[in-house]
Amino acid sequence: MYKQAPIAAAIGLALALPGIAPAEVEVSGYLKNETAIFAKDGQVTGEAQGMLDRSGHDSGDLLKFQNQARLFLNDDLAESTSWHADLDLIYDTEGVNDDYRGHKAYTAHDWLRELYLDSELGGWSLRLGKQQVVWGTADGIKLLDIINPTDFRELNQDTMADARIPIWMLNAERNIGDNGNIQFIISQHEENKIPGLNGNGDSGHPFLMKGVDSITGQVNGFLHVAPNLANVASSFSSAALGGLFTGSLNPAGLTPFTGLTVDGFASQANITAFPCPPTGCDGTQTPVSFGPGATVLNNITQNGLYQGDPNGNNNVTNLMSVTGALPSDVTWTPSSASSAFEFMSNATFATFNTFAANAQHSAVTSEYRVNRPDDLDLNYGTRFKGSSGGLNFSLNYFYHYDANPAVDLSWHDAVTGQQLVTELRSRGTVLDPATGAALADGALVTRDNAPGAIDPFGTNTATLLLRNPVTNQYYGASNPDLVGALGSNGLSANAAKLRFTEHYQRVHSIGASFDYALDTAFAPIVLRGEILYDKDTLQPVVDKRLLALGDLEGALRTEKQDMLKYVLGAEVNVLTNLLISGQFIQFINLDYENTRRTCTTQTGINFDCSRYTADPATLHLSNGLARGQEVDNFFSLFLSKPFGPSQEHRWNNITIYEEGGGWWNRFDVEYSFKDELLGSFEWNQYWGDKDTTFGQFQKSSNLQVGLKYLF
Repeated sequence: MYKQAPIAAAIGLALALPGIAPAEVEVSGYLKNETAIFAKDGQVTGEAQGMLDRSGHDSGDLLKFQNQARLFLNDDLAESTSWHADLDLIYDTEGVNDDYRGHKAYTAHDWLRELYLDSELGGWSLRLGKQQVVWGTADGIKLLDIINPTDFRELNQDTMADARIPIWMLNAERNIGDNGNIQFIISQHEENKIPGLNGNGDSGHPFLMKGVDSITGQVNGFLHVAPNLANVASSFSSAALGGLFTGSLNPAGLTPFTGLTVDGFASQANITAFPCPPTGCDGTQTPVSFGPGATVLNNITQNGLYQGDPNGNNNVTNLMSVTGALPSDVTWTPSSASSAFEFMSNATFATFNTFAANAQHSAVTSEYRVNRPDDLDLNYGTRFKGSSGGLNFSLNYFYHYDANPAVDLSWHDAVTGQQLVTELRSRGTVLDPATGAALADGALVTRDNAPGAIDPFGTNTATLLLRNPVTNQYYGASNPDLVGALGSNGLSANAAKLRFTEHYQRVHSIGASFDYALDTAFAPIVLRGEILYDKDTLQPVVDKRLLALGDLEGALRTEKQDMLKYVLGAEVNVLTNLLISGQFIQFINLDYENTRRTCTTQTGINFDCSRYTADPATLHLSNGLARGQEVDNFFSLFLSKPFGPSQEHRWNNITIYEEGGGWWNRFDVEYSFKDELLGSFEWNQYWGDKDTTFGQFQKSSNLQVGLKYLF
């Protein structure tokens, strides 16, 4: 169904008002093909279907084969009143799924791209309908251009006009005096379209960012890591119930193992346990050696407890840092973690009880949900433009839902949906920060007071429990409150579910722009700039100390942080119409979080357990959940020149460098064979540090040709 907000319905009704006699409709448009191929061999982020999957594309493989028929309809309805429609019939055979092949509303492939009415009323110019409004004009980057959301299916490669998503709005402006103009906008909310940010994950998309893959990716996304980790927990729970670790049946399962952590198990040189039959140990079995702890953990992780065990991960999700298919093909380095269990090195085996299945319910599952604003929650903006003494300027304000989604985690009852409360329960010697005294065994530990250095005997661990605030029941395979010391009503018959909720934050955006033409002896130079202050944006914050304890909800969250962004540029025409434009771009996080800490595992391994603002574009299990920058700098250089006997052709080149070592260069040529037939060529090259915004797309470098027929 085509989504339509009330503002769209109201505008549609206005467009259909009777009593206005249409004139002859003017029809124009074009037919276009764009074909792109990969310029490099390799595997793009999120493409792998497992930890050992190295398959990918070859240089020369198709990246895009897109055919497009675009129609522009224009008509005068009455004096000072006209309407416009932009229909875009487009299909890309190489889209990774239906969302990226043909029509999808409110994307770059929306068939109804624009539909609006232009009119004059009382000195105001009115445009009502589905449209684009351009506030910012920076090269290669959207800063002040915030009215319309963006489709990032091709990252920054598309022109701004094609990547911008038209939305329904009321747009009114009028001139003030000789040099002023005021504009008011009321628009619907619509989010940026970011590949992979959905429950599907868009595996194989060439422009899927690492930060998105860490949420929804098949291998590295916590959406899939959590339930697969819970399956492993179920294997250990079954082993504990059967007496693998105690030598006899153990009805308490994993709940007594509050003093044994993941690292305490994985770092052991040799695991000794009991070879229990399928019915469980009966006290007559003799303990035997199962091998090094990391190997045993990996064996149970990948294969379960028996051949064909459905709890086996089979090297799909990034739970262990595997190097091959054998259980011994594994590394264990919590000091430079790159897998889920390494990041959760201080989690107790009693915590795994919370995730595990029993005879009544499954193990922990996960889901992805989208919580969009109500249709009546509109965006409101205003802009004043003026000029004085050769200086052109604007003042801008936009009260809106941030087009960049935020994703937060929360625990819920898998059946009722009731949100659960996360509890960290102490074991023995966790200290109360207020008194310095040891908390009683089983006492609540606050997240701010979570233990970071686990002693060799595990006497100061913290175990994660989930409690239902309505039923006062706990969740997991076995009841963690067998003797009633925690005052609960026992164990829930339902499993827990980890919910990933995409939502949108109200933001105040205050901005300004300027441009000034400066005459010099060399050539006229245009100086320009844009600045934007965003209040209350949500940024990802990672707490590795909580992650080490298995507290996913507390460790991976978003928090309000104000951002200041600006661009300063200069452009000049030299030689024969060669435009040279240089820019300095800076993003400043005014509320940057950076609490540096070092923690210690049960076997004495030190690791970084800081709390920090993460980089939303690149944080990933493979790079230690990359830290963001308090100040992020970019530099760009844009060149453009017409050529040919009548200057009818043009070439352009833009280079953007990101501090940290990421590069993007786009070279493109438009060639006019005749007035109605245009050809194009484009080369997009990405290189540099693979953990930067641009460098991560090295394997997505591409060559593109196009043919466009105008009518």
